[in-house]
Amino acid sequence: MMTSCPNAVQRYLKTRAVQDPWQLTGEQGAGFHGAVVIPSLAEGENLLATLDSLAANPVELLARFLIVVVINHRVDAAPEVRACNQSDLRVLPRRAEESALNLAWVDAASPGFEMPQRNGGVGLARKIGMDLALSRLDWSARPLLVALDADTLVEPNYLAAITTHFEKNAGAASLAFRHQMAADATRQAAIDRYELFIRSYVLGLARAGSPYAFATIGSAMACRAMTYVRCGGMSRRKAGEDFYFLQQAAKIDGVAHLRGTRVQPSARASNRVPFGTGASMAQMLSETPSAALFYPAKAFEILAGWLKVVNVNPDAEPAKMINQAGALSPELADFLNRSNFASAWSGILRNHARSAERLKAFHDWFDGLKTLRLIHELCSGPCLREEPEHTLPELFRWCDLPYPEDLAEALELLRQHQDHV
Repeated sequence: MMTSCPNAVQRYLKTRAVQDPWQLTGEQGAGFHGAVVIPSLAEGENLLATLDSLAANPVELLARFLIVVVINHRVDAAPEVRACNQSDLRVLPRRAEESALNLAWVDAASPGFEMPQRNGGVGLARKIGMDLALSRLDWSARPLLVALDADTLVEPNYLAAITTHFEKNAGAASLAFRHQMAADATRQAAIDRYELFIRSYVLGLARAGSPYAFATIGSAMACRAMTYVRCGGMSRRKAGEDFYFLQQAAKIDGVAHLRGTRVQPSARASNRVPFGTGASMAQMLSETPSAALFYPAKAFEILAGWLKVVNVNPDAEPAKMINQAGALSPELADFLNRSNFASAWSGILRNHARSAERLKAFHDWFDGLKTLRLIHELCSGPCLREEPEHTLPELFRWCDLPYPEDLAEALELLRQHQDHV
């Protein structure tokens, strides 16, 4: 039996959710166990391929999920973007009739419904779809929200793996991923290098003991709908909304690795967002030097040492902690001083009596963003970023992994090591 939205959800809808003019069109049913939300910006055939891959999932699972497509662009969109979005809006009603998908869509592309120029990007598009889906869910079923992209393919066991995972796990999840094949050898080398970069960073964080050791890819994440509400909803950022949302979810309810299925994001280059897969591809194809450089093992070793200092000294005064950090790396101590660690740690000592609570509060403060900033700080000094051929052998050894013959084999090894699909 479907239940009404809990009080926390009703408060969120009144105070944090997007407001008019957007609404769901198409499927008008409710009582769904989950919703898959797909932002779509001038995707055309890519969107249809994504929907087709979803439709290959079992009918009994498709019946439990609402599929929400958010056709969107900003008020300053180019004419060709507008034309493609209007074409997609005309196609969706026919696709809804022809498939087993409970397909709904949001028009965020017609005059009067376009997204604003400021903060009118993929983050807002995801938020619009997820916020509108909340009132269509069966809250007695502990419903789910799943993020996907309109240029990403899923496997026939996609919904089954997600459902099975959340039968035993709360919070949020990062899904296994593998980029689609590129159009030519040059682009293939670029996307392989980018995926290897993402995976090597996650590998280093995991070995260092960071609770933020998960990939943040917008088309490869899912969560309990209540976790979404508890996090304050999706960030409205034009890019990086996945990073900030999963970081917040890690603090609130935790982020797990979801096994058993794999999403396949596009390998295309793009200038739609300032960073992420498409932007990184564009930089590498233009031979931007910094786009191809990897973090060295030494930076992760310093991070590991710092996290160990905190773990074994939950009662120590800030000065002692910073002194030990300085013994590991003067740059680390400088970073902590500039980040006001002493004040933050003093507050943690005052407000939390138990060691476990102090460690949780520390990791809420020293979060994924501070971790990334520290790595960048270290790599601007003693730990220079280099070509992967130079950095990866040492990183693999530190992580007790055999380093293979070349980068292609290194990527495949990390896929096997991290995904367990």
